[in-house]
Amino acid sequence: QVQLVESGGGLVEPGGSLRLSCAASGSTFSFNAMGWYRQAPGKQRELVAAITSGGSTNYTDSVKGRFTISRDNAKNTVYLQMNSLKPEDTAVYYCNAVLVVVTTQVEYAYWGQGTQVTVSS
Repeated sequence: QVQLVESGGGLVEPGGSLRLSCAASGSTFSFNAMGWYRQAPGKQRELVAAITSGGSTNYTDSVKGRFTISRDNAKNTVYLQMNSLKPEDTAVYYCNAVLVVVTTQVEYAYWGQGTQVTVSS
């Protein structure tokens, strides 16, 4: 049973920084992609950043230059360093991991329970 456990959320003032971590357990394989999504009240969940097992990254435009995603494949852990935080970054942040079975190309997606990030003075 794959589990994703997030940590690092909290309350921070505008301009501050937070680092989110997501540790995956229960899989003997390295995930093809890992990433972070967020959902603000009244809004749809959106992709924030993603990273492949090879290190290729993708960011939503609103966080480019402020957020950095990284991963430790040996630990099946993904991180999100968030700098210059803005009130509009306030949301529940969810970790996501995708595993593709090579022989069947079936894709499995897993989600963490979410961690609250609040940016407010």
